[in-house]
Parts: sequence; C-alpha cells; structure tokens
Amino acid sequence: MTTRYAFGGDEHIFVEVGDEMSLDAFFKSLSMTNAVRDMRIAGVIEICPANASFQVKYDPDVIAPDDLLSELKRLESVADAAESTLSTRIIEMPVYYNDPWTHETQMRFRERHQDPTGTDLEYAARINGFASVEDFITAHAGSPWFVSMVGFVAGLPFLYQMVERDKQLQAPKYLRPRTDTPKLTIGHGGCFSAIYSVRGAGGYQMFGITPMPIYDPAQEISYLRDFMIFFKPGDIVKFKPVDRAEYDALLAAVGDGSFVPRIKPVTFSLDEFKADPAAANAKLLGVLHGA
Repeated sequence: MTTRYAFGGDEHIFVEVGDEMSLDAFFKSLSMTNAVRDMRIAGVIEICPANASFQVKYDPDVIAPDDLLSELKRLESVADAAESTLSTRIIEMPVYYNDPWTHETQMRFRERHQDPTGTDLEYAARINGFASVEDFITAHAGSPWFVSMVGFVAGLPFLYQMVERDKQLQAPKYLRPRTDTPKLTIGHGGCFSAIYSVRGAGGYQMFGITPMPIYDPAQEISYLRDFMIFFKPGDIVKFKPVDRAEYDALLAAVGDGSFVPRIKPVTFSLDEFKADPAAANAKLLGVLHGA
C-alpha cells in the first residue's frame, strides 16, 4: 500500500491510503484520522474520513501547508506501527428483503437498469452465481459488514462485507440513476452496501428496507436523542432478515419509542480476521447473540 498526499487548494490535504478498498487500507486510514484528532494539531479545522482515504481541512494562517503535510507523514509511521485491533460495537439491523416499497420503486425505473425484465435481487443473484434470490439473501445477511465511512448524504453509511475477497458480493450501479429511493433502503453498488438515510435519488441496487431509523435531525427517536446520526466508521453491522409481520411490529415499536437496537461492544482484530475470517466472524456473532 502506497500512501499518496495531494493539496486541495490552500485549505485541504487529501490522503489516499490505497488504490482500492480493503480492511488494511481502512484500518490505516482510521488510525491516521484518529491520530490527527488526538494530536489536536493547531489549525486543523475538520477531518473527513472515507473508505480508503481522508481529507483534512486546515487554516493556512495558523499552520503552513508543508508543516501539516510533514506532520501527516509522521503520523503515517505511527499508524503503520499501531496494533491492528479496534474497540467498536456490533449492531443487528432488521431488514425486510424483497419488500413492496423498493419493488414498486425499481419497477418505475426499469428502463434505467441492466435487466429491465427482472428485479434488482434477481439480477444480483444471477451475476453473483447464486441459484436463487433466497440464496443471495442468505449470503448478504450471513456475514458482518464494516461501516467504512458515513457521508454523501447525512447519516448514510457505506458498508464493506467481511468475507474473503473472492466471496464478496458485487453489483454495478444502475445504468442511469433513479430520481427516487425509499428512505432506509438497503442498497448495493460495486462491493459496498449502503443504507439510504433519507428518501431521494440513487443508483444502487435495492435489496430491501429496514424499519430502524439511522438519521433523525429532530432527535425524537429514543436511541438518537444524544446524536442525530447513528453510525460511525468502524461499526460492524449484521443484517437480520425479517418478514412483513415482523417489519410492521418493529416499525410500531420505533413509533412508540419501545424499539431498542441490539448492540454489543466488541474488539475486532484484523490479524485474527485475516488468519481465519470464518472463525473471526463467528466470534463476533457469538458476542452479538450472547454466546
């Protein structure tokens, strides 16, 4: 992995940790952004992490661009030497796959899709070599996902599947973006899943919908009263398939304030995962379910 640095005008430095997304690149980017934050470097205004990169905004009247660049390069060596463990949390997210709302939406925009005669799930199952939609859903919900960044629109997480690289689910974006996507849609583009925090335009394949809000600017939802955005980079998500009756019950619980997301603290070891992904995932899911 070769780290590249570039100035963005006179107020930003862009740091690209790797040419492609990987857990190694994510860990290095996270370590560097955490180090920049903890150092409280005078003149640094904002740190914006992404999947395998980050950007730092600074005040050039407080810190010279070359001085900040030198400090970032020094922190790169600190990140390289850091232990590859992360204290984080694992979250169970209910998903109603093949729901009627995303189905209706994708049918309205079929002429923009690679396969106008089928559904997004049917297309994704076929191009990933699965015999059925059910088998594809089992694979999508079967392993945890890392939240690698939050952004693009407020509160929207991008999630990276925690499996061997040759087992990662892949699906291209729509040929032309939609002008509508239901709020809380579970989407997929390239190797990333995403959860649409608000209703709006989008181009990711649509697989289902969750009843669990992840963004609440009014901070009225019980578990979002401290902060309006639910996810943060480093969170681990496990999707849980639910049917229509379960979805409706969970939606009612969100409405009356009784819904409590299943969240457990975990320590994730990148070295353990790379040595045996299945065993590392089983350990995480054991924590989630109290085993």
